[in-house]
Amino acid sequence: MPKALLLLSGGIDSPVAGHLIQKQKIAGKNIDVIAVHFSLEPFTNNSPELKSITLAAIVGIKKLIVVTLGNEEAVIRKNCTDRFFYIITRRLMLRIAEIIAKEENCSYLATGDSVGQVGSQTLENLNVITRAVSIPILRPLLTNTKNETIDIAKKIGTYNDSIGPEMCGVLGPKHPATTSKLAVILEEEKKINVEELLRSALNTKRVVEL
Repeated sequence: MPKALLLLSGGIDSPVAGHLIQKQKIAGKNIDVIAVHFSLEPFTNNSPELKSITLAAIVGIKKLIVVTLGNEEAVIRKNCTDRFFYIITRRLMLRIAEIIAKEENCSYLATGDSVGQVGSQTLENLNVITRAVSIPILRPLLTNTKNETIDIAKKIGTYNDSIGPEMCGVLGPKHPATTSKLAVILEEEKKINVEELLRSALNTKRVVEL
């Protein structure tokens, strides 16, 4: 059975993506989905993690991996150009997820990205973010409007648990870049030790069995 590692937040989009992926088949076989949640503690409380646990259970995901990324995001905010914060942090998340996916024998990553909903999800930025990894990324919501995704969330029973304040932007700038170039972001990443951030984040990894 093919496996995918879903980047699961406490928001509306990613649990819907997990639900849709599990309905699809690759080479005639259903896709087994496990999830990783990135906690921003100590800069937030653990409510997004608790929401993710609830949402994973609703959509039938039986294994959730939690990685605490707050301190690593703080390093990025301190050292890199503010407007590229979301692009650089998202690239770090994908790198971490790729490492975990290989450990878990997953052939794919999966996200709740949809084009243009937030600054980091413009087509140009998604291209730069995606190029941080070599593993294929499944994006079943890519062309959805927000209302289309909300409608699905209501139908599958995740909407009420997903609504509420988003905490993913607690360290982020008010005016993130909506366009970026890979060469510029690679120069920005030279301001931080990416390998050290990967190691420190992965040292926080823990498994929540659902």
